[in-house]
Amino acid sequence: MGGGRPGPGGPRVEKGRNNFSFSDFFKLINQVHPKYWQLIVGILAGLIGTGANLIVPQFAQRLINGFKHLNINLVVLTGVVFVGGVLISAVSGYILGVFGEHVVSKLRKKLWSKLLKMPVKYFDNTQTGEIASRLVNDTSQVKNLLANTLPTAITSLLQFFGAMVIMFMMDWQMTLIMLLAVPLVIFALLPFMKLSGRIGRARQDELANFSSDSTNVLSEIRLVKSSDSESKERATGFKRIDNLYSIGVKESWINSLMQPISNMLMMILVIGILMYGGIRVMNGSLSMGALISFLMYLFQLMGPVIMISQFFNELSKTSGSTERIGEMLDEPEEKSADNQKVNIANKELQLHNVDFSYEKGKQILHDINILAKPNSVVAFAGPSGGGKSTIFSLIERFYQPTSGEITIGGQNIEDIDLTDWRQQIGLVGQNSAVMPGTIRENLVYGLDREVNDDELWRVLKMAYADKFVKESEDGLETQIGERGVKLSGGQRQRIAIARAFLRDPKILMLDEATASLDSESEAMVQKALGSLMTNRMTLVIAHRLSTIVDADRIYFIDHGTVSGSGTHEELIKSTPLYAEYVHNQFKK
Repeated sequence: MGGGRPGPGGPRVEKGRNNFSFSDFFKLINQVHPKYWQLIVGILAGLIGTGANLIVPQFAQRLINGFKHLNINLVVLTGVVFVGGVLISAVSGYILGVFGEHVVSKLRKKLWSKLLKMPVKYFDNTQTGEIASRLVNDTSQVKNLLANTLPTAITSLLQFFGAMVIMFMMDWQMTLIMLLAVPLVIFALLPFMKLSGRIGRARQDELANFSSDSTNVLSEIRLVKSSDSESKERATGFKRIDNLYSIGVKESWINSLMQPISNMLMMILVIGILMYGGIRVMNGSLSMGALISFLMYLFQLMGPVIMISQFFNELSKTSGSTERIGEMLDEPEEKSADNQKVNIANKELQLHNVDFSYEKGKQILHDINILAKPNSVVAFAGPSGGGKSTIFSLIERFYQPTSGEITIGGQNIEDIDLTDWRQQIGLVGQNSAVMPGTIRENLVYGLDREVNDDELWRVLKMAYADKFVKESEDGLETQIGERGVKLSGGQRQRIAIARAFLRDPKILMLDEATASLDSESEAMVQKALGSLMTNRMTLVIAHRLSTIVDADRIYFIDHGTVSGSGTHEELIKSTPLYAEYVHNQFKK
């Protein structure tokens, strides 16, 4: 874009992260109005299932102690409680899963809506792959904590403390030994838990970077191949993959140590309690059923201890995801006056003393004053990088002037509903953007009304595009590929012009619409543009003088200023820079 707009591929700045806060987490979740009743029912069902698991060892104790006189009713009751606990836990998992999917669905919708309302400036400074990673990976991380880890941690705490209370009631001496040992086990595992959390966060960040880089490269694969940059991009991609591999190796190393160490510590604890319990059984102070029941509770404690350690790991990962999603949702949206709709036909467009800079301290436009009258052709000429396309971007309201104002019929365009404003403007650029899909879908893209085939063929004929569409195998249903790769440059331009005919814009903006075309395609596009420019205000950016010499008024833009304005003949006489520009054009 003219004026040196910064590209999206600049260096990434890592923002400082705060410690995890449940208030921030639930503040984020509350924005999507989740069905908390599902969370409550799911947790309650989980607690009931956990309660059933806590009762089963008591029944097992009675069965073992009364093995010689087996109580069939107790066997049936034990089976019912055990199976019932499993089924209730399954129901709990399903409800919590539905709750989590509902939350992540609404959160993604909110993020998607937010992204579509963000100004172009945000996308200038943020890579597409990184945004996609936040939209998919970070929301999944939030869902995982909310629907899986948090409820499981709550039921694990009930299971832990419930088992502890029952064990104290059964035999306080053995419980006290175990109670002293469990904190030692957790303390021994704490460094691994903290390190695992940091590695998990690093993995999330590196995944976002890898996603961003790969999206950028694959979206411009033709540039990569035509520039013989496969080896460079391979090296860059391998570096990212190696970073992920390195993080994965560290994670595997931590997990490989954490698992056996925790198993060893728990095994030492179990053996210690078995030895002590065995002695108690031998001297008659403890029954065999009580010892087995006690051991069952001990095993029930292992799961919660591991789960709680995983919970803190997930908290660490989710803190980054929560912060990044929050930052995205806090980004300012495009300014729009929601109610004021104005018909801009037959009104003067003016730029009054407009200054603009993409970045603070780097001014691009300086005191721009421009007047475009209804049904006139206003052209912008000048060297590349002078600021012509930036002026178009300001008129489209992709950006707002740093100072000054743009008016239509004397009214500031910032006071007009943004959707209504853009619906009345048609833009045909040098590389007309198209969406993956069919020719039909691209023609009607953005329209809020039904369009029949007759109207589509009419605008295609007006754009001199009907012939190649008819010759296509599927006609209007022809797939054009990503970024329209199955169409030639001239064909894409004519589809864009046909789309502009459908919109019937009040202001037509042509940004180098024929610059990249061969002579045959240019001739056809010029014919189509000639028809499209009739009876409407047209703003034209062009390097080729043949495009602008007949304009009602030409503004010569150089280094972000208006160096001169007038008709072609007037500028030749009054503006030496324009005369030199014309001279250089004829030399080519």
